[in-house]
Amino acid sequence: MGKPYRVVQWATGNIGMRSMRAVIEHPALMLVGLYVYTDDKAGRDAGEMCGLAPIGVKATRSIEEIVALKADCVLYMPQQINADDLCRLLESGTNVVTTRTEFHLPSAVEPTLRKRIEEACQRGGTSLHSTGASPGFITEAVPLALLSIQRRLDALHISEYADCSSRNSPQMIFEMMGFGSAPHPQAEAGRVHHLKGAFGPSLQMLAESLGLSIDNIEGHGEVAFANKDTVIAAGTIKAGTVAALRTTVSGISQGKALINFTADWYVSTDIDKDWDLRGDGWRVRVDGDAPLDMNLQFTVAPEHKAATTPGYTAHRAVNAVRYVCDAASGIRTSAELPQFIPDLR
Repeated sequence: MGKPYRVVQWATGNIGMRSMRAVIEHPALMLVGLYVYTDDKAGRDAGEMCGLAPIGVKATRSIEEIVALKADCVLYMPQQINADDLCRLLESGTNVVTTRTEFHLPSAVEPTLRKRIEEACQRGGTSLHSTGASPGFITEAVPLALLSIQRRLDALHISEYADCSSRNSPQMIFEMMGFGSAPHPQAEAGRVHHLKGAFGPSLQMLAESLGLSIDNIEGHGEVAFANKDTVIAAGTIKAGTVAALRTTVSGISQGKALINFTADWYVSTDIDKDWDLRGDGWRVRVDGDAPLDMNLQFTVAPEHKAATTPGYTAHRAVNAVRYVCDAASGIRTSAELPQFIPDLR
């Protein structure tokens, strides 16, 4: 088997906590460090923090302590990136796998930041890779597999469905997402801008890996309204207020949408538009010389969503560790790395 890869978990939100537990339980990985952002978490045992027995790894807020570990890889999952920290890790000889969306396509990274990251990778002999569920698995790994039986692509359509009705978080549902309110053009524009930034580079990377060109990335959003008062976990959605959000990001080639990602997030299916809303999961349609229509549905009961769904994002990052550690230096894309095969012993 060889020595296990020595891994640091960086940040302990929902995704980070799940990935940390997966590393501790992994047969070929060893958790050697944990970086946290708050004083109340510093000094706590990593195993105990994620519901396991103590493992002797204490959380720290010191990057000096993390660098001194000389780990093989950091699972980097903060709310926002810090270029100084990233470069410090990479130039120290520690590879980075991140669920952040900034690095799916190197050419889309802000030039100054890209130069810093690439130079740090060269100095440390390390690599950096962005992955997760969406974007990542559904916008890269799955399409690349489906397109391997095509010789012509007319269009690729990826749809994501998220039923938010069971989320008992009024602040998220009503304030952050805008459900249960009148349309808010500024918020809609912000959502489109965010998803273009998150998914656009991933879609463009996919196209480029196929030898196709994307002229530009476009996005648009719309809302649908509840037909009647609807009670959800977070409260009541009044009739005539926003009950569903649809945001589409498209890679445009020669004037037509070649690769499309649509996010359908909703709290009720009884809406004033015929959107064919489905249960949580994804639908992938390939229009080409070997047409396909595939549905991937999350088979998770509403009461288990909070405990289960972080794994959809975290586990792919964990399974990527050994491939990123063995990769050539630099920002590495899904098209450059091997298929991630999990070790499930």
